[in-house]
Amino acid sequence: TYIVEETVGQYLSNISLQGKAFVSGLLIGQCSSQKDYVILATRTPPKEEQDESSKHSKAKLDNLDEEWATEHANQVSRMLPGGLLVLGVFIITTLEMGNEFQNILHRLVFAVEKSMNKKRLWNFTDEEVSERVTLHFCSSTKKIFCRTYDIHNPKSSAKPADWKYQNGLSASWLSLECTVYINIHVPLSTTSVSYTLEKNTKNGLIHWAKQIENSIYLINGQVKDEDCDLLEGQLLNSDHRSTATVQICSGSVNLKGAVKCRAYIHSNKPKVKDAVQAMKRDILNTVADRCEILFEDLILNEIPEKKLYKATTCFLTRKDSEKEFHILPHRVFVPIPGSTVMLCDYKFGDESAEEIRDHFIEMLDQMIQIEDLEIAEEINTACVSSSMNTEASLDNTDDEPPKQPIKTTIVLKIQQNIGVAKVV
Repeated sequence: TYIVEETVGQYLSNISLQGKAFVSGLLIGQCSSQKDYVILATRTPPKEEQDESSKHSKAKLDNLDEEWATEHANQVSRMLPGGLLVLGVFIITTLEMGNEFQNILHRLVFAVEKSMNKKRLWNFTDEEVSERVTLHFCSSTKKIFCRTYDIHNPKSSAKPADWKYQNGLSASWLSLECTVYINIHVPLSTTSVSYTLEKNTKNGLIHWAKQIENSIYLINGQVKDEDCDLLEGQLLNSDHRSTATVQICSGSVNLKGAVKCRAYIHSNKPKVKDAVQAMKRDILNTVADRCEILFEDLILNEIPEKKLYKATTCFLTRKDSEKEFHILPHRVFVPIPGSTVMLCDYKFGDESAEEIRDHFIEMLDQMIQIEDLEIAEEINTACVSSSMNTEASLDNTDDEPPKQPIKTTIVLKIQQNIGVAKVV
C-alpha cells in the first residue's frame, strides 16, 4: 500500500502533455514494513533539443531517454535528507495502461535504482522493503495503474499495489538533526598513480562509512535500544576494536569541517533503529555528495582530476610539502511548500541564492521563495596535500585494490564516533 499526499495527485492531474506522447518523472517518499509514504512527485525536465523537437512532432514513447531520466534521479537523490528516497517512477500518457507502457516503466525503474545505488556508501538491509513503485497515470480518464517490482530481482514480474491519497501526510513527520565534525584522512598510495583523485577519495570514504555505521548515536542525549520506541529507551555500552594498516603515501586528501545533517521519520510508531539508520545515511550521503560535486566542479573548470592527481604526486621531488585547498559546497535546506519536511541543495560560495532557487525549481518542479532558503553555516575544506615520506593509516577498501607497501599492522582501540541526534 502506498499512502500518498493529496497534493501529489493534484500535481499529476495538472501536468499538461502539450502535444507530447508522455511525461515521466520520479516519486519521492519513505519505505516502511507495512506502508510506503509518497510525499512528492517531480517530472523529469525535458532536454532542450527534445523540447524543440516536440513543437514539430510528437515524441514516441519508445524514445524515452533512460540516461537523462537516471541523471535526473541522481541529481534529485542528492537533495533528499536522511529517511527519504526515490521510491519509483511515474509516466503520464493520454492512453490507458498497455504492455508497452509497463515494459518501459520496468526498464526505467531498474535503471534509476541501479544508477543511484552505484553512488551510495551504504547498503540496504535484508529487513528493508525491496519493492519500487511504477505508476501510470492516464490524463484523459484520470485512471491510475500502480505496480511494484522487486529491485533485487530484475526478472521479477509486476505486482499490483494500492495507491491511496491522504490529506496532510506531509505534516506527519519527526525531524532529526545533528552536527557531525569530520576529519577524514585519505592517503594517496605510491603504487596507485593510475587511480584518480575521485576514486581514491571514494575508497577513503568507504572506510570512513564503516566507522559511521559502527558508531553510537545519542537520541536527545541518551543511547537507546534500537528496538524500542523513539521517545523511550535505556542506556547501552559498547566496545569496538579496529585494525589499521600503515602505508607509505605520495600524499593525502583531508576532509575536515562541521557537517549539518537532517533526517525525517514518519510519526507512525517510529523505532530508534529507523531514526538512527536515517541519520547515518544522511551523514554518509551529504559528505559523499559534496565530494562528488567538488570533483564535477573541478572538471567543469577545466582541472581534470587526473591532471590534478599527477600534480600532487610530482610534489615528491620538492623539498617542502605543498597543499591545495578546495572548499566543499555548503548545504542549503529548502522547505517543501505546505510541508514540515525540508529538502536540500548545495552551493559554492560564489553561487547566488537565485541560482539555488532556479536549480530547485528545475530538479523538483516546485516553486520556492529565496527568503525560505536555510543556509547551514559550515566550513568544509578538502585539502589535497603531498609530502615526502608521508605515512597514513587506512584499510584499503577498493574492489580491486593495488598492491601497497605495508610496513606493519597494528591493532588500535578506537574511540567511538558519537553523533547526537535531536528529535524535533
